[in-house]
Amino acid sequence: MSGSMNKVILIGNLGRDPELKMTPGGQALARFSVATTETWKNPQGEKQSKTEWHNIVVWGKQAEIAEKYLRKGKQVMIEGRIQYREYTDQAGVKKTACDIRCDNFVMLGRMDEGGPRPSAGAHNDIDEPLPPPPASGSYDDDIPF
Repeated sequence: MSGSMNKVILIGNLGRDPELKMTPGGQALARFSVATTETWKNPQGEKQSKTEWHNIVVWGKQAEIAEKYLRKGKQVMIEGRIQYREYTDQAGVKKTACDIRCDNFVMLGRMDEGGPRPSAGAHNDIDEPLPPPPASGSYDDDIPF
């Protein structure tokens, strides 16, 4: 196989409601966290678990849908790719963060778990491809090959 692949599929629970923001260019951006938990038994037969937290970034129309329908605690499947970004904290220290750039998400769980569910028309919006992120900023996807 030639080339490379950056593909992530997560199934987990939202750690917080999505926060929707608009870029200066008018594009929607939503951020939220998803927890995935791995469980196993140690050699003594005791149940063990480890939870990993993932920062999720959604752009465009899907960001608006995420903000409207996703709620803390609800189960969701996220499909996307890993992106790293650098930033400077309040103390002036440069740091690196790892985000999952969500290309698609699916709300999981039962309808009676509360919260609104999208109509068939809204669900079609979820399946639309995302527009590229703004050219400015730390989410530049341009690869020179």
